[in-house]
Amino acid sequence: MHIKSEKEKMLSGEIYDASGPELVAERKQAAALSRAYNYGSVDAPGSKRNVLEQLLGGLGKDSTIRAPFYCDYGRNIYLGDGVFVNFNAVFLDVMPIRIGDYTQVGPNVQFYAADHPRDPSVRQRGLESGKAIAIGKNVWIGGGAILLPGITIGDDAIIGAGSVVTRDVAPGTTVAGNPARPVQSKQDSPDPKM
Repeated sequence: MHIKSEKEKMLSGEIYDASGPELVAERKQAAALSRAYNYGSVDAPGSKRNVLEQLLGGLGKDSTIRAPFYCDYGRNIYLGDGVFVNFNAVFLDVMPIRIGDYTQVGPNVQFYAADHPRDPSVRQRGLESGKAIAIGKNVWIGGGAILLPGITIGDDAIIGAGSVVTRDVAPGTTVAGNPARPVQSKQDSPDPKM
């Protein structure tokens, strides 16, 4: 009978203990690589990309993360081609966070795949859980947005600056506010000449 490690529990969305030695070691490695990327003197051509390739689970062609950015593990972050992530992004990547091709992320955006049990006695024992986040292609996420655990954002959606995304967002939909709700854009408005 196989007993799951804390990492296996974490990646399957089960309750896990983040103080397990394997997870602590992985967070330390991610912190060291993040420091090298954010604050190191990485001047040789391609060297910053090399650090990101070591840190992230997947880094598409021509994708950029502007330093500084912060993550728990790094290995659970997957960026498609041509993704742009602006300054001060936070990725709590206890579960996969996948961002589709050509998505643009404003400054100070926070991706929270990490979650905590609602039962206070379980939470008091330091146990955690998580849910994956999936962002489609060609999405625009405005500065300061917060994306909560388990959400999916469809292709071509727009997330307004400062929005708190608590539910899935359909493809092509613009949402804004706290909690984020669909808003009608000028594109959606009827043509006044009709």
